Amino acid sequence: MEILNKINSPADLKDLNNNDLQKVCTELREYIIECCAHNPGHIGASLGTVELTVALHYVYNTPNDKLIWDVGHQAYSHKIITGRRDQFVNNRKYQGISGFPKISESPYDAFGVGHSSTSISAALGISVASHLQGKKDKIIAIIGDGALTGGLAYEGLNNAGALKSDILVILNDNQISIDPNVGAMHNYLLRLTTSQSYNRFKNKIWETIGSKWLRSIIQKFVFSTKAAIFKSGSIFESLGFRYFGAIDGNDLGQLITTLSSLKEIKGPKLLHIVTKKGKGFKPAELDQIGWHAPGTFDKITGKKSADQQETRTKYQDVFGETLLELAKVNPKIIGITPAMPSGCSMNIIMKELPKRSFDVGIAEQHAVTFSAGLASQGFLPYCNIYSSFMQRAYDCVIHDVALQNLKVIFCLDRGGLVGEDGATHHGVFDLSYFRCIPNLTISAPINETELRNLLYSAQFPEYGSTVIRYPRGYGEGLDWKGEFKMTEIGKATLLTDGVYIAVLSIGTIGNKAAEAVRRANNIGISAMHYDMRFIKPIDNDALKNATEKCKIIITVEDASVIGGLFSAVSEYVAAGALAVRVIGLGVPDRFIEQGTIPELQAECGYDENSIYKTILNVAQES
Repeated sequence: MEILNKINSPADLKDLNNNDLQKVCTELREYIIECCAHNPGHIGASLGTVELTVALHYVYNTPNDKLIWDVGHQAYSHKIITGRRDQFVNNRKYQGISGFPKISESPYDAFGVGHSSTSISAALGISVASHLQGKKDKIIAIIGDGALTGGLAYEGLNNAGALKSDILVILNDNQISIDPNVGAMHNYLLRLTTSQSYNRFKNKIWETIGSKWLRSIIQKFVFSTKAAIFKSGSIFESLGFRYFGAIDGNDLGQLITTLSSLKEIKGPKLLHIVTKKGKGFKPAELDQIGWHAPGTFDKITGKKSADQQETRTKYQDVFGETLLELAKVNPKIIGITPAMPSGCSMNIIMKELPKRSFDVGIAEQHAVTFSAGLASQGFLPYCNIYSSFMQRAYDCVIHDVALQNLKVIFCLDRGGLVGEDGATHHGVFDLSYFRCIPNLTISAPINETELRNLLYSAQFPEYGSTVIRYPRGYGEGLDWKGEFKMTEIGKATLLTDGVYIAVLSIGTIGNKAAEAVRRANNIGISAMHYDMRFIKPIDNDALKNATEKCKIIITVEDASVIGGLFSAVSEYVAAGALAVRVIGLGVPDRFIEQGTIPELQAECGYDENSIYKTILNVAQES
């Protein structure tokens, strides 16, 4: 890293010539690949935006000029250039730097991100604030084409166009988010980038101009008149934005020239660039889905490391295979996912039953209300959304599903702490925010077999609209492909009987609780353990048994202790004025940063050892 080692801030780019800037790009790619080979991350998108990042920091005066990255998967080069080069080896690690831009981490991170489609609205807010303070800072939002399927992006575009704010939106078009992009906007952008008439016109002018300064002048002219020659940006133009592009987003020279020109043009502007996801690393270019976040790999050959847990089944695959099995028998079942078919294994049913499964793009609100529409006509939607992303569709669950008592099966993948993606992706609030909504059944299985049987049982009338919540990663290694068994709604399972302390757990964290209870019983502490399985309706018979036999209740949940199982049990105890002490183990009242799941559960105090120590401490106190 001959040159990159000398880049400690964007100011160090300013005096470099074109050749040296190209070398910076090369070295950035090499460094990202080297670091991600042994410390997994979102490599594909960031390899595609190397030239864009260098051009932006070269042309603009950051951090006074503000860059707002959408999602953040694109921003590894940005982190490295802005003083975090040496820290990048600990990207996404426990107590390391975040995998996403974060305001508290660097003055160059103008806005914290992690969920999609937020950049334009945030950029508009920053732009208006700058104007109100009399500043002349340039505000740039960088949004991927996949994020344009999110409705929030259009709310931002519409408002920014109406206000005529001086912002630049850069549309990074690589025609893929995690899975291939879908929908009308994807098709529209594809037509823009492949239009023969516009590209012939653009190339003819460009190739006949030799002088760099003349190119700049002509390019400004082309930008200002292109819409009249070829209405390629009509959607954006109708929203009040001047559309420029599409240009090669991996051509550093063209990017610098274009951004320098746009810097002088006032008002809302959208620059459409086309990049290649995984650019510069052949395996990532050839398999863009698999290399979105590939895990560890050989930086030379690209061979991915063998998964030591491959004999166990991922919870998402239990969902995907079971859903297909159910759908083959029940013709009313429909599968729905917002842009995560491979991430949640909805792709299994999509392959065999494509007319009964839908990827709706990054549009969680739409996914929920689309499901409600199907349910209103007698179909049975299984709507799979990551827990943290379901937060975006909360009103739709209340207004469009629960209020109308429509039967939708919400399958919440990535429930609980998810690990290295950190605070923006932990699914720790779902039990709390769903528990207060009428007409919902809320469950969390302890293992693969329970998940399979809950998916099966939820289709029957007594269940109504149902939430089934399960974690990221692998199950317990059970032989789960047995005959379906009906799960009685609201019924807990007594795993271990006892008469002194009762441990009540919900979800897969119950396996850690079970081991802690076993250890306690082995040293003479009589501990009862219930797998509650349902938080709504909660099993009052189980609570009655636990509170009559035991004077101490310990609740364990891979979720916020506020509003979840701890709150539900505390409400039961308070309502009955029972002389029972309730101790809640789970996610405390703060945001949890990145790290491995075991590290984070230990930090929060509900890994196996923490549960065991809590039992011991309580026993010793008494």
